[in-house]
Amino acid sequence: MFKPFGYEPVLTREEIHQHKKKKSDKVSNMSSTLKRVWLLVDEQRIGLLIVFALVFISASLMLLAPFLIGLLIDRHIVPKELEGVGAIILTLVLIYALLSLTLFLQNYLMIGIAQQTVYRMRTLLFGKFQRLPVSFFDKKQHGDLMSRMTNDMDNVSTTLNTTFIEVFSSVLIIIGTAAVMLYLSPILTLMTMIIIPMMFFATTWITKRTGPLFKKQQATLGQLNGMVEETVSGQLVVKAYSQEQRMIEGFERQSFQLRKTGYWANIYSGAIPKVMNFLNNFSFALVAGVGGVLAYNGYVTIGTIVIFVEYSRQFTRPLNELANQFNNVLSAIAGAERVFELLDEDDEIEGHTLPLRTKLQGDIRFSHIDFKYNQEDEQQTIHDLSFHIPAGKTAAFIGATGAGKTTVMQLIARFYDYDRGSITIDGQELKTISRADLRAQMAFVLQDSFLFEASIYDNIRYGRLDATDEEIIEACKQANAHKFIEQLSNGYEHVLTAEAGDISQGQKQLLSIARALIANPAILLLDEATSSIDTVTELEIQKALDQLMVGRTSIVIAHRLNTVKKADILFVLQYGQIVEFGSPKELIAAKGQYYKMVTQTETSDLD
Repeated sequence: MFKPFGYEPVLTREEIHQHKKKKSDKVSNMSSTLKRVWLLVDEQRIGLLIVFALVFISASLMLLAPFLIGLLIDRHIVPKELEGVGAIILTLVLIYALLSLTLFLQNYLMIGIAQQTVYRMRTLLFGKFQRLPVSFFDKKQHGDLMSRMTNDMDNVSTTLNTTFIEVFSSVLIIIGTAAVMLYLSPILTLMTMIIIPMMFFATTWITKRTGPLFKKQQATLGQLNGMVEETVSGQLVVKAYSQEQRMIEGFERQSFQLRKTGYWANIYSGAIPKVMNFLNNFSFALVAGVGGVLAYNGYVTIGTIVIFVEYSRQFTRPLNELANQFNNVLSAIAGAERVFELLDEDDEIEGHTLPLRTKLQGDIRFSHIDFKYNQEDEQQTIHDLSFHIPAGKTAAFIGATGAGKTTVMQLIARFYDYDRGSITIDGQELKTISRADLRAQMAFVLQDSFLFEASIYDNIRYGRLDATDEEIIEACKQANAHKFIEQLSNGYEHVLTAEAGDISQGQKQLLSIARALIANPAILLLDEATSSIDTVTELEIQKALDQLMVGRTSIVIAHRLNTVKKADILFVLQYGQIVEFGSPKELIAAKGQYYKMVTQTETSDLD
């Protein structure tokens, strides 16, 4: 027997039961989400009022046209009275022309309102990304975040473009049609209303399943996007370890889950039009049959039956559209919930900070610092850490992987806030200095250098936006990057491709160093700054770094001895604590941990 996409439903009975159990919470979340979307839409209040007016006009015209057709039949066609026929036909032509115009205008205006609303949501979400702490991005899959910015936003946009007008228009038509039908014939109106409980039952049964399915579909799509993003970003590692087939199999499993979820979501939602079409035809047959009997006995006219046949369609068609649009609304709400979920995340906590009125000197002091990345972990990354770096000095941190070297740098830059203890710069508690003021006086050269898809001028100028072209060129000369830049097709105007794949890793590092040079910082943070540079180039870069470090506080994390041995103070870290410190010469003389590291490795790679 053929079983499409796994015959068993993607939602188990337990999941459906849990969905029913949490129905009140979901209704509350749905109403809250709709309210928040409405507040954004309501910012276009004038446009909305015009749209509402146009929808009211178009709904009225839809109700008026069948009524005129009924009059035409009863007053002119049945009695064969041709006088006045032309006037009614002309009126109908004008009504349909005006109806087309109002439909076009309301669609035109609503598209603008929808796009402005989604633009506002995208702007809010992107702004939120800039305010979230680094720890948030460590815990979230980047592909899933991108899915919320793109796929979920598209769902909201599509629904606002079409569904908003159709729902409002359908409600007006249903109310207006019901009122006119009651006026013409209560009996035929009752025949038309019989299908409403059937529609309600069918829609309720289906939407109980489509709601959680659409939400699960959006979540699965986000996971799939995350997997794709990770695979593309880590393609070099995938190929290096010959894991292509494993990644394909993993993608197929994830993609199959999405296909299965999407299949059942659309199967259930696709059943609604079929059910509604059957009920529409049933209503039409019922009205025609009962209306025929009533007309035969003289209770209603033929024109009234024609009006009712058309009105019955106009009555059931909006119900059908409401049922169809409800699935679109559910999908959009699922997307909007995921967007608002991010908007509700806590911003990076600033606390009570004071603006810096003078340039930092760079005197850094750690006092009994405790810190761990995940508060649920028992072991701390850094424990009871204390040290002092005088202003203008160069301090190097060495130790095994995981000793806490990079963590120290991240705490100084306030990428993370420590749990206990005190960090001061120039005697001022670090948490009382705003992150913007603090980082404005710092420059970073990280192990994983990142460059934007922009010109080399723009990438270097990222360190200081008011830097002139001449200053950028001079910085690149000091960083030994000028020579290779001139060899590029457009020189400094050369636009780097995505992730700067058109230059080598070493060249990317040179540009990162130039970017730090142009910033002219008070505090320089170097995390494996020369890790991707050959030994010959490193010697030339070191000369520029030596000049840059003069008069500045420099924090250096490096494995290469050439960088470490020139430090004023050397700290050896082990399990988040300092086991020894002093000048490189003092530590060599002491023959402790640093001495063992130097003597036990011929390459001077201090791992």
